[in-house]
Amino acid sequence: MNVTMDLSRLSRRSVLKGWLATGSVLLANTILAPKSHADRLDLSITPACGEDTGPTRSATEGPFYSENPPEKRDFRSDVDGPPVTLIGYVLSADCQPVPGAIVDLWHANHKGQYDNQGFKLRGYQKTDAQGRYYFETIRPAEYAGRTPHYHVKITLPAGRTLTTQLYFPDEPRNELDHLYDSALLMNVKTVSDGEIGRFDFVLG
Repeated sequence: MNVTMDLSRLSRRSVLKGWLATGSVLLANTILAPKSHADRLDLSITPACGEDTGPTRSATEGPFYSENPPEKRDFRSDVDGPPVTLIGYVLSADCQPVPGAIVDLWHANHKGQYDNQGFKLRGYQKTDAQGRYYFETIRPAEYAGRTPHYHVKITLPAGRTLTTQLYFPDEPRNELDHLYDSALLMNVKTVSDGEIGRFDFVLG
């Protein structure tokens, strides 16, 4: 069944539930399509996985990484800020899901500040059997010289690590940020109570 859903009327919770539910009608022709990395269904921003595209580009770690973050997916209880649910897959170069990959996320708060004393807005999780990850977090603010962005490290079970950054589309400061890379744009959709951001990581 091929149905296009208007996600703007749904909550982040209901969209996430649909994405995690195999075969859900919510998945067809939306940001949540389970094979969108290959089929390019509504994912013109997020890089596809296939012969014509390379692996996800790396980016600088930056000065604010903290070693040994906790295992968590809920950052919303750390601080106030515009809510974002970040979802996606970790995929191999031949477009196969990678279960058990570590997805380590950290970013600034709604004032453009990092917690360098503790682990607010910092944490990791492992991808599930289908290579999926998700975080409940906020939209970070810009700060001196930087457009809003997420920092991410992806570590495969075999030990290789990709360090990169993710960006929001249509941010006025994107082109002014010397580290900005349009290949690292998330696919972001507005829902009734915030935003859903989607990015699939492809590791060579």
